[in-house]
Amino acid sequence: MIPIRDINPSKGTPVVNYTIIATCCLIFIYELTLGPDVERFLYRYGLIPARFFQGAETPGVSFLELLTPFFSSMFLHGGWLHVIGNMWILHIFGDNVEGELGHGRYLVFYLLCGFIAGMLHVVVHPASPIPTVGASGAVAGVMGAYFVLYPRAKVLTLVPIFFFFTMVELPAYVFLGIWFLLQFFSGAFTLLASRDEVVGIAWWAHVGGFLGGIALLFVMRATRQRQNNRSK
Repeated sequence: MIPIRDINPSKGTPVVNYTIIATCCLIFIYELTLGPDVERFLYRYGLIPARFFQGAETPGVSFLELLTPFFSSMFLHGGWLHVIGNMWILHIFGDNVEGELGHGRYLVFYLLCGFIAGMLHVVVHPASPIPTVGASGAVAGVMGAYFVLYPRAKVLTLVPIFFFFTMVELPAYVFLGIWFLLQFFSGAFTLLASRDEVVGIAWWAHVGGFLGGIALLFVMRATRQRQNNRSK
């Protein structure tokens, strides 16, 4: 299923969402200029689970050095389809979530979702020497928040039926629910399959980001409610 757009008007201009999309696109264009050196660049700024645990056990490695890849990796991408897919989904769902949270809170929310997603990936695959890059975990957090905020909003979706595609308006809870289940069961498969059979997709980062987004939304809502109560 490919989302085309949601039928849910934005509350104001999603400045932060646009900025994140532009930043990811510009960094990807920079990656294209690196040629053969792009692999070294991704290994330097990508999130490598094995390196995280090695660094945690190495004297002299600072806490900042350990944390940096969790955030730098979410602005990197491994190919055209990777960056276009992530930014398109962020464009569809991010504006409404930003409208609900506000600009500053949305930025914090996005970054924390990416961090939670990366942490779950590291915990599930602690020995992996492969750099994980992409905004998928943070974007999954945005999808999780949208799932709670606008469950009945319509999502115009391109759905494959045998050898044909058709446009269908699905409620957000159906589209996002199916998406989450696909990520969860794909992640479960990686735990059962041998290393050679596992596709290089951070499924558990998607799962962690989605659930983290839901949890953070409730925390931020509760925090804002307490602040509003104090100001009365």
